[in-house]
Amino acid sequence: MFFSPFDILFFLLFFFLAFALLVFIHIGLITIAFERIGLTESQTFGFLLLSLLGSSINIPIKKIEVDTPLEPFDHPVRFFGMVYNVPRQIKGQMIIAVNVGGAIVPFLLSCYLMVKHHIFIEPIAAALLVASLTYFFAKPVPGIGIAMPVFIPPLIAAAVTLILGPSPHAPAIAYIAATMGTLLGADIFHLKDVKKLQAPLVSIGGAGTFDGIFLAGIIAVLLA
Repeated sequence: MFFSPFDILFFLLFFFLAFALLVFIHIGLITIAFERIGLTESQTFGFLLLSLLGSSINIPIKKIEVDTPLEPFDHPVRFFGMVYNVPRQIKGQMIIAVNVGGAIVPFLLSCYLMVKHHIFIEPIAAALLVASLTYFFAKPVPGIGIAMPVFIPPLIAAAVTLILGPSPHAPAIAYIAATMGTLLGADIFHLKDVKKLQAPLVSIGGAGTFDGIFLAGIIAVLLA
């Protein structure tokens, strides 16, 4: 399922920001940050590219029949200044999907980091801490799904990074805690509320939480 949740202007802006990130790679800022978690420059480029392209790909995993028809949304939905496109309504049905760029890519990278550095307990505990905090900030938005102000995950990630304290694997732990904690707290823990969302498509790691997951991971690594 190919669906871009963002208005075309915001998507173009995201492309511009992605290009700016690639420029930063060449001057060493992002490269140095991700080298701290064990990625090379080419791996960092690949990660950013996959995250960007994957943000428009949603893999359906479940279809839910709803008792009452969903209200039609024939216009973009605004949330904290961001504009989100809403897919066409399917009467009586709601689709739960997994976003490639916002869920699968950071999950695979987190698993890779845990195996590479032989760390399991610390990142899992830290991710649960982030999840418990982001859970309360994530809100159901009719027509979109679960959304959260984009600046909340980076702030929480920064705080958790400071709490973690010095560690030879602090950057990797911080990345895993920030991304997986946000994914758990903002999306997965709220799946019990999906029938209340009035959204034809609920994307785990997409729409209102993709930006937060992406930024939280980068900022956590920079601050670790």
